[in-house]
Amino acid sequence: RMPLPILGALLGRRRAWMLVAQVSVAGGLVGMAFTDPRTALWTMALFATIVAFASATQDIAIDAWRIEIAPPEMQGALAGAYQLGYRIALFAAGAGVFLLVDAVDGNADGWNGWTVGYLAMVAFMAVGVITTFLVREPPSRTDPETQAREARLSAKVGRGGMGRALAWFGNAVINPFVDFFARNGWSALLILAFIGCYWMSDRVWAVMAQPFYFQLGFSKTEIAIISKSYGIALSIAGALLGGAVIARFGVGRPLVLCTVLMAATNLMFAFLALHGRDTTLLVLVISAENLASGLAGTALIAYLSGLTNVNYTATQYALFSSFMALPGKLLAGASGWIVEAIGFPLFFVYTAAMGLPAVVLALVLLRRQPAPR
Repeated sequence: RMPLPILGALLGRRRAWMLVAQVSVAGGLVGMAFTDPRTALWTMALFATIVAFASATQDIAIDAWRIEIAPPEMQGALAGAYQLGYRIALFAAGAGVFLLVDAVDGNADGWNGWTVGYLAMVAFMAVGVITTFLVREPPSRTDPETQAREARLSAKVGRGGMGRALAWFGNAVINPFVDFFARNGWSALLILAFIGCYWMSDRVWAVMAQPFYFQLGFSKTEIAIISKSYGIALSIAGALLGGAVIARFGVGRPLVLCTVLMAATNLMFAFLALHGRDTTLLVLVISAENLASGLAGTALIAYLSGLTNVNYTATQYALFSSFMALPGKLLAGASGWIVEAIGFPLFFVYTAAMGLPAVVLALVLLRRQPAPR
């Protein structure tokens, strides 16, 4: 809501925040590149915190820009493009960095290699910075209902300096939540519950992926090629497929299908755990899981985009994305203990069952409130 001085006037509100966030990410990564965690762990933690905070700000600014720049019928395609960039970034910052570090490593302890690896990530930030200058700022739009609500709040708190500050805070922070609940009524709670459950099964099992592959006897090379490289390529295909499916059928039915597919792919991992080491079966399971994940990511992004009021895009999308990440990450902390207690086959059945609330909530929401097209 807050326009940045100078930059805001030159670039517009969304692009100015995008640029500040991107430069901050790059600065934090430069600091990490020249910090040795063995001798300066807290300094490394400080730079990592800067990167995390700035990257979250960048995500929300880009989400707001993406939703505001195009009409609703284009949101599926934009969600697919967003997922495409995200999946390529996962590959570049994951397998790509390790390959680069190995290639340039000149020291026995590997320190030079990691410095170059972090600086390569800094160079990749130039893609975002250049794009921020090339794209246009979305138009500012306010509907009559939102204008009336904000005017009522301004009238209640008065016209003095303190009144204006309270009115600004209320319209920037409180009204986005009021607007969401006013538009959706009690369905707002169902929507938030659905968003929280959507990725839960995937988040809970994902933290155990590496131990699972190693326990079955797959080598690091096999994991890197099948899961980290081939798998990401399939997730990109799934993301783009999701954009095409949503453009054709809307958001509602694909969203229900995705909740079913994510639970079903977890059962495929349970079968792999019972079957044992089998490279062909691993490829099939990874193919299904990553296609479903890419498709599901695009469907959810398009759904969340349709839920926002363009006057409060950033704040409302931040609310949705926080609900999306939190439950699964909290429950994932217990995954290791659960595997130890019941083993991998039953663990994957357990994670598949965690996807059932999302299936039920998706069906209920589709009946009560058809998803925006």
